[in-house]
Amino acid sequence: MPVFSPYARLLDELPISEHVVSILGSETHYWSYGPDDAPLTFVVAHGYRGEHHGLEPVIAQFRGVRFIGADMPGFGESGELDAGHSIDSYARWLAEFMAQTKTVDAVVIGHSFGSIISSYAIAHGLIAPPKLVLINPIAAPALEGPSAFLTRLTMAFYRLALKVPERLGYWQLSNWAIIRGMSVKLAVTRDKQLRRWIHDQHHTYFGRFASRQSVVDSFDASVSYTVGDFAEKITMPTVLIGAEKDPITAVKHLYALADRIPNSELHVIPGVGHLIHYEVPRVAAELIRDFVGVGELAD
Repeated sequence: MPVFSPYARLLDELPISEHVVSILGSETHYWSYGPDDAPLTFVVAHGYRGEHHGLEPVIAQFRGVRFIGADMPGFGESGELDAGHSIDSYARWLAEFMAQTKTVDAVVIGHSFGSIISSYAIAHGLIAPPKLVLINPIAAPALEGPSAFLTRLTMAFYRLALKVPERLGYWQLSNWAIIRGMSVKLAVTRDKQLRRWIHDQHHTYFGRFASRQSVVDSFDASVSYTVGDFAEKITMPTVLIGAEKDPITAVKHLYALADRIPNSELHVIPGVGHLIHYEVPRVAAELIRDFVGVGELAD
């Protein structure tokens, strides 16, 4: 039985176009949402193993602004980077992507893994957006704290996928049970229909990666840094949109991160986990709209 998006109607009202650009060896596919002559553009950096569909529920809420959302290299429709898939490589890709798409003055939105990539790019002088939006920012080291054992176990799982025969490795990385277990852990909502749709999204898109090497290297990159590693160098106005029940970053770490970013504001959404963009996209959109002061929200 088909699973229909609760945000499909709003998204269908937007003009959407697909484009391709070659960046650092990656044939990067990206999508433009909203009017080309909008007064403000956002560039989106999505989470690990996600792709451009992930932030669409938030994008769907907006009118009068433009969003540029790519499948980052190695995921979705986009090819791999020649230089591999470290945080540095992704940050350089982001900078070149914004240059080639003429969006260097865009507001950057980073979700989860994308929060690390965008923060690294800013701290190393690769991009200088006028404002920064971080959704579910990674504020605590994955290899420390109560989740350290689970993270190391996950690292071993990913690295094993490189050692087994290729077909078995692909099966392991895209296994239905593994993806469902991850989805169940991250989804907090008690709305059965919404949970069903979230699980369907993960099953549909989390198996779309270019190679075993790229997905494993990207995971290693995702646990190598936090936004906090670059906090003091993030000097533009920044909004942190965190979640009360995020299993990846505890609320106390969000407050500590906000204290270290000089010009930031923090909003912690109650009753939500690591999937703000799926579970409460309207709330996220309202916070973003209020932060940038441009655009309207759909009825």
